[in-house]
Amino acid sequence: MGQKFTPHQALVKAQKYCAYQERCHSEVRNKLYAWGLYQSAVEETIVSLIQDDFINEERFAKAYARGKFRIKKWGRIKILAELNKRKISEYCKKKGLDQIDEGEYLVTLADVLERRERQEKETNPFRRKQKLATYLNSRGFESDLVWELLNGD
Repeated sequence: MGQKFTPHQALVKAQKYCAYQERCHSEVRNKLYAWGLYQSAVEETIVSLIQDDFINEERFAKAYARGKFRIKKWGRIKILAELNKRKISEYCKKKGLDQIDEGEYLVTLADVLERRERQEKETNPFRRKQKLATYLNSRGFESDLVWELLNGD
């Protein structure tokens, strides 16, 4: 196990942890437990961090969605699944996904497909299309958009 901290030490450390990068409640809560705090101290620390605006779940969801889309080129489904894993509220998830511009989303989907097409070695047209669709779905892009693009609709 790691080093144990007093509630005050943990608060100071958590403030630095949250200032470095946007964090969600569950990440901070897990970190506080890992630092040896008990439930009451963890909850008090979380409340303090929220009041001092070190943690803001809506801000986290927006930054997370923007970052994963622009940097990692993830689709909405994968981003949503990751936000769900972090127990983000429905409201914040919606706000996060609203950060993704529809036009930019479709351009990114086409770019990811184009890059993958150059790498795909399958020559059978049917299997090739299927492999490309599977890849794009695994990146979190919606099936209807993927097939529309692959079929040239």
